[in-house]
Amino acid sequence: MVFEVFRPGSRSTVNPYGEVSMLHEQPGSTVNSPTPPMLPSFGFTQEQVACVCEVLQQGGNIDRLARFLWSLPACEHLHKNESVLKAKAVVAFHRGNFKELYKILENNQFGPHNHPKLQALWLKAHYVEAEKLRGRPLGAVGKYRVRRKFPLPRTIWDGEETSYCFKEKSRTILRDWYGHNPYPSPREKRELAEATGLTTTQVSNWFKNRRQRDRAAEAKETRCDGTPGQICTSPGYLDPPENTYGSPPLHTLSLSDLAENQAYSNPVTRHSPPEATPSQLPRAIPS
Repeated sequence: MVFEVFRPGSRSTVNPYGEVSMLHEQPGSTVNSPTPPMLPSFGFTQEQVACVCEVLQQGGNIDRLARFLWSLPACEHLHKNESVLKAKAVVAFHRGNFKELYKILENNQFGPHNHPKLQALWLKAHYVEAEKLRGRPLGAVGKYRVRRKFPLPRTIWDGEETSYCFKEKSRTILRDWYGHNPYPSPREKRELAEATGLTTTQVSNWFKNRRQRDRAAEAKETRCDGTPGQICTSPGYLDPPENTYGSPPLHTLSLSDLAENQAYSNPVTRHSPPEATPSQLPRAIPS
């Protein structure tokens, strides 16, 4: 049990988590650096508490982390430690206590190295609440609307605008590279991933999507003859063919002539029997 190891005032050197280095100075140690002051009635330094919180989070031991946080003394300076606050946010998220999660994230400033983790918690919590409210999973559009409705607080965001979850700085690097080489090699993709903070898969997908958009734009342009200001039209909206029946121009015909010309030019009407025309329908219906 955690409470048996983390006893107030304990100087035990037992390590219950395996991954954590010794939290207290070993007997006979020759360390010359001054020992950090212990927390009142607890026996741990603030740095040691932060170390335990980080290790338990990385190991996914959320229940142990929650018990450890519960055992901490009522010391305001300790509870304002960034690692402790992040641990509390993680526990609140896993327990579905989103109100407490939002309170922690909005009212405390966090360093940039913790932003990705805390941003993910913020967004996932809002996604879960939206899905419960709607009664169905969110799609890409639904998640986008949630992000617009609940923007990241400045406490976990550096203020740089993002597009499709890519920071503008990362997109600028990718665009510059694409300008001289739309087909980066695997090694170059790895280098771009390191430079942009993205994964290799994200870099590959960005180049693939950009090439597809450019090909679609080029295909659309080929349907035009290059005349400035020309509007490209689809084949379904081509200009009407020239008059091939030797009839006079339409603008010189009377209304009756136009009706007759339309009936003649329509293949369905032209080959229909007389009784199928509107003027002959009364005669075609037997009395």
